[in-house]
Amino acid sequence: MISIALPVVFQSLLNNSLSFVDTLMIGQLGEASIAAVALANQMFFLISLLFFGVSSSSAIFLSQFWGAKNKTNIQKVLGLSLTIAGVGAALCSLASLLLPRQIMHIFTTESQVVEIGVSYLEIVAISYLFSAISQILATALRVIGQAKIPLLVALFSLSFNALGNYLLIFGIGPFPELGVQGAAIATAISRFLEVSILLWIVYRRHPVIALKSREAFRWNKQFLLRIIPTSLPVILNEIFWALGMTTYKIAYSRMGIEAIAAINVAESVGNLFFVAMMGVGNASLIMIGVKIGEKQQELARLYARRFIITSFLVGLTMGGFEFFIAPVFAGFFNISDQVKQLAIYCLYIHALLMPIKSINMVIIVGILRSGGDTRYSMFIETFGVWAVGVPLAFIGSMLLKLQIHELYLLIGLEELTKVFFGLYRIRRGTWMNDLTNLN
Repeated sequence: MISIALPVVFQSLLNNSLSFVDTLMIGQLGEASIAAVALANQMFFLISLLFFGVSSSSAIFLSQFWGAKNKTNIQKVLGLSLTIAGVGAALCSLASLLLPRQIMHIFTTESQVVEIGVSYLEIVAISYLFSAISQILATALRVIGQAKIPLLVALFSLSFNALGNYLLIFGIGPFPELGVQGAAIATAISRFLEVSILLWIVYRRHPVIALKSREAFRWNKQFLLRIIPTSLPVILNEIFWALGMTTYKIAYSRMGIEAIAAINVAESVGNLFFVAMMGVGNASLIMIGVKIGEKQQELARLYARRFIITSFLVGLTMGGFEFFIAPVFAGFFNISDQVKQLAIYCLYIHALLMPIKSINMVIIVGILRSGGDTRYSMFIETFGVWAVGVPLAFIGSMLLKLQIHELYLLIGLEELTKVFFGLYRIRRGTWMNDLTNLN
């Protein structure tokens, strides 16, 4: 578990840290540049949801086929995953290259922001395909026990991106001063280097996930009818969840600027502590899936119980750290005392909910998906967000006129609902399905 989880945790922390550094550098160019890059990157945010959904669903089958030592279907799953993610990336790249101004006008009519965003989008669009391939390969490497490789490659790529931003944004030394366009060029080059290194490593050292035959792209009807019904709910799950998070922001916005600022501070800090749960969730998906593929169902059930206990303990530990150092982290932000106090209250609530959030992460993303129970996994997530969380968000903000921390606590009932349904499903034992029989 540690060998899989820790690289995921470190990579997530690395992504968050370097993204923060990039934002600081672009921020030196002014508010219009910050807004333009943030809005232009909404296209990548949307396509990254597809990448995450495809890679998560591929991990379900890859882990079981790896446990069953079925190399043929490992190749076919990778071929299908790369095709779906690649087509999605290509379509978004074309849209960004051909219609960048129209895309920017979806988010803003400010002419200065639109012009800057267009110049960024036209360059960074070519990197979408690189990101698609990288994410699928990184998932496959974690499944076969090589989780350190994606971490090390990402460390190099993101460091190169940060250095490239510094040199090209500000024109350091012999490099031209390109501003936002420099940031786009650095991003595109770093993602190209990342996928190139991953491909080189895979084809040199890990032939089981290196596609060398057209057979990987030949799928019969029976294969597709087994793969797609299990994979599609994972992708829809991510889409519905993202829409729900956006809807929460709408509810928060009804409470004023101070509420929005406080919740953004709390969530940006809280996400740093949640990366530990992401690592445990990824580990549970892979490890339980491998045991199911090995036909060791009882051991898979034992792993599921152990992961639930582990997730609770990890959530309790991380929540404790967050609770006690919340005032320190809130002090890093240049905000008023009132907003800072609201943010601290929200962080306290986030910390108290952390053990429950952690259990939900392992059950929904790990255990249920590893057993192919993706429709029920989608039901839990969607019901919790849209039947509980979203209605409570608008009731609390518009009817009850709650403070932001009170509303945040009320929305926490979403997590309680999900953990109830999740534990019920695990206890019944109907979540486990052997997906390796795809003749």
